[in-house]
Amino acid sequence: MTKESVNPVAAADRIDHPALATAAAAIDRLLVLGGGYTGRRVAMALEAAGVPVLLTHRQPDPSGNDPGWLHFDPDQGALPSQSDLAGVSHVLVTIPPNAGGRDPVLESLEATLRRLDPTWVGYLSTTGVYGDTGGAWVDETSPTQPLLERSQARLACEQAWRRSGLPVQLLRLPAIYGPGRNPMLSLRNGTARLIHKPGQVFSRVHVDDIVGALLHTIALPPQARPDTLILADTCPCPSSEILGLAAHLLDCRLPEVQRYADVAPSLGPMARSFWSENRRASSRRLRDDLGYRLLYPTYWEGLSSCSGDFF
Repeated sequence: MTKESVNPVAAADRIDHPALATAAAAIDRLLVLGGGYTGRRVAMALEAAGVPVLLTHRQPDPSGNDPGWLHFDPDQGALPSQSDLAGVSHVLVTIPPNAGGRDPVLESLEATLRRLDPTWVGYLSTTGVYGDTGGAWVDETSPTQPLLERSQARLACEQAWRRSGLPVQLLRLPAIYGPGRNPMLSLRNGTARLIHKPGQVFSRVHVDDIVGALLHTIALPPQARPDTLILADTCPCPSSEILGLAAHLLDCRLPEVQRYADVAPSLGPMARSFWSENRRASSRRLRDDLGYRLLYPTYWEGLSSCSGDFF
């Protein structure tokens, strides 16, 4: 994979992940299914450590000669061959359920993945599988009671991966933010909304802590890896708090506060669903049991690290 294919950030922005060297030594070749925001970030970190990486895209390689660019679009019949995936030892799946609520990777590549006999398969899921807890904490032992259709589909895909018999680790994520994807951007482009809903909080995780936690778990002995893991920071909070910090970092005014009850009728279905659930996601298993030290324990550190995008 060339550097252009994973869209790396400047060298000064690369993170020194403590487990990178150990994880890199354990991986013969990494397959990242889904070349989006998080998939690219993982690929970038491991490629920089010398790991051969395959990153899938829904479009063919525009250059035609990038060995790390893998065209994967099951809807169009674009599937990698067994020879394309030769040597893959670790697999990361970041692709969401398809329109039918099923997992497109399992539907099209399960037999191929079985023949690869990978050491580790990571599946990025969502803390949405826990549903609405009224703001109470959830952890890996909490019951899964998804309310939203997309979260129900995620849970069904989790269960399908468990049934596959592959060495799957389920990684449940809350809202993801980081460079190029944070509230400072919406403030700058004028699309930010300061909405207040009493008692509402959101959990989140910085993209580089997703990368760091993945590397940390890959570096562990297989028997030490829990089959399910929540990746989240330690400070769930109202969206108004992180927007307030963003305004402080940019030295700009906040938009006028709006009550959720007043604006809810004007929100689209996706936006309303975002506000319909209220929970706090705990990453104690990751931090206390596995010993991972968050790079950005709260949004204060995480968002501040992104301010260099603007100055």
